[in-house]
Amino acid sequence: MSPYRTTLYILIVMIFLMMVACAQKRPVLYPNYHLQQVGQSVAQADIDDCIQKARNYGAQENTGERIAKKTAEGAAVGGAAGGAAGAVAGRSGRSAGAGAAGAGAGTLTREVIRSGDPDPIFRRFVEKCLRKKGYETIGWR
Repeated sequence: MSPYRTTLYILIVMIFLMMVACAQKRPVLYPNYHLQQVGQSVAQADIDDCIQKARNYGAQENTGERIAKKTAEGAAVGGAAGGAAGAVAGRSGRSAGAGAAGAGAGTLTREVIRSGDPDPIFRRFVEKCLRKKGYETIGWR
């Protein structure tokens, strides 16, 4: 397979992973008395309200910023390791580039997969808001 085709294939896979991972996780509610009284449609509106309140009060998810930072860190480490390994073989420039690309792609993939997880502060904010409304959160999906 040519380097161009390999790069194109990796790019397509990365775009697909980013699209899948961008789906925001939402709280899952325990079917307590309050939920049974108000019903699913009111509960979903209350979840939306709590998520919006969390955003308004500064509890941001910042997943894109975190992904960019972690990818840059991974690429830097991979570039340093590749350069060191390449120096022994006499090809430090090419090895540094390969190491940076490989580590950057690996880190990007890992972080994109994790990106659907809400920030811990954002999650606690939403859960506390829902608890005050009478709901019990059992997880996020």
